[in-house]
Amino acid sequence: MSITIRRDDMAGTRHVLKIRNHEITVDASPAAGGKDEGPEPHDLYDASLASCKALTVLLYARRKQMPLEDIEVTVDRDNAQERQGTYRLKTTLRLTGNLSEEQRAELLRVAGKCPLHRLMTEVKTEIETVLA
Repeated sequence: MSITIRRDDMAGTRHVLKIRNHEITVDASPAAGGKDEGPEPHDLYDASLASCKALTVLLYARRKQMPLEDIEVTVDRDNAQERQGTYRLKTTLRLTGNLSEEQRAELLRVAGKCPLHRLMTEVKTEIETVLA
């Protein structure tokens, strides 16, 4: 599978990200010279973690027939030390439904094992950039 991004605004910084049949507008913030017409790359990185946790918890709860009604995941970013090598993300889960404390604890544990969480913290990523 390939993901592509192409400049959409020849005068600005807006791009269109294409993933399968989906399109997402991406832009830089005004502070970085953009018009904030879409999320920045860091936003997408953080959002991938939130969406992975939400889907992982939901699918696990369904498989275990837990009475999870709704889930909300909030990600708060602290990038104050990113240039020194530390990028901090704090995720908060809000679970609704008639869940026992044991089920809530189990879903929290499962959220900590979502594939993106593990990818971001346990896997060495190698990136190669070439010219077409």
